[in-house]
Amino acid sequence: MKKSRKVLSSGLVALMAAASLAACGDAPEEDGGTGSGSDSQASDFLPCIVSDAGGFDDKSFNQLSYEGVKQAADELGVEFKGVESNSENDYAPNLESLVGQGCDTIVTVGFALAAATKESAKANPDIEYVLIDDSADGGDDGATFDGKADVENIKPLLYDTAQAAFLAGYAAADYSKTGVVGTYGGMPFPTVTIFMDGFKQGAEYYAKEKGKDIEVVGWDGKNGSFTGGFEANEAATSTAKQLIDQDADVILPVGGPIYQGAVTAIEDTGKDVVMLGADADVFETDPSTQDVIFTSVLKNMKVSTYEAIMDAGNDNVDFTPYIGTLENDGVGIAPFHNFEDKVSPDLQGELDDIKAGIIDGSIKVNSYLG
Repeated sequence: MKKSRKVLSSGLVALMAAASLAACGDAPEEDGGTGSGSDSQASDFLPCIVSDAGGFDDKSFNQLSYEGVKQAADELGVEFKGVESNSENDYAPNLESLVGQGCDTIVTVGFALAAATKESAKANPDIEYVLIDDSADGGDDGATFDGKADVENIKPLLYDTAQAAFLAGYAAADYSKTGVVGTYGGMPFPTVTIFMDGFKQGAEYYAKEKGKDIEVVGWDGKNGSFTGGFEANEAATSTAKQLIDQDADVILPVGGPIYQGAVTAIEDTGKDVVMLGADADVFETDPSTQDVIFTSVLKNMKVSTYEAIMDAGNDNVDFTPYIGTLENDGVGIAPFHNFEDKVSPDLQGELDDIKAGIIDGSIKVNSYLG
């Protein structure tokens, strides 16, 4: 299935040509780089990555995945290529472009690229694909998972973010002064609603355990509030305002840059509202949010993408789907940062106990992954 890769001594490293991408999307400013490599060797291995419409500077999952590829390429001592998609119409052409440039492993970021990834993988069985946020099985609905991709040269990277969002929902309910917390998404993809599911379950668990009334707005488990895309536009702002108008004082936007709409909504309303980040620790990736970021629901995509590329570069790919969980630190929640001294002194201990309960199965979190 794999191309043979000739390993060269450091004195014979061939510099990869920085060919411009012929695809419809835009190349990021840093198309690739070389590193010394931990073993002072480099190879002709060429890893590549294509974003979804959010781009590599989304302060979220595209950026984390890109950083993982870059870190691995640096350690392997090879160049890498990255191309951004401006819309879904770019997915197939971008993949075709990367295939034409001789990529050995192609990382595709996001559920939206699943269909194009599967088509490209079927047509190019000698190339290894790493598909983030989709199981590549059971069709293209993203919600079916039987443990194995239906295209043998695709490595799925999946994240049971409902587990981490459960902790965030519990913390949000504990912090809320109004007794109303809310969440909204970009589009109703399973990889979006899995956050919303966990958030809702965590808030409801808090209400049950504490005997308090907590209302979750924006998602009832089947239907909810969505902006219709993943852009930081007026829809993202107005959707956040709708939740705030329902008295939500803690909100979780799920969908890359749409969190910026929540920041704008909080500023415009002037109310005492905080928000949660998704995927990355938004407090760190976007310092402009630090006054309103309560915590973030984390998908450790940088690490898992890095590990997948390192395995591919060393001809050691296992195509068994990776599933990030609380137990393997594939998901989690960020520190409370500026709100550390504003949360209940008992909250962290309670979260630790809940995390242990989720890991040992005594606390059940429902998601399409388990």
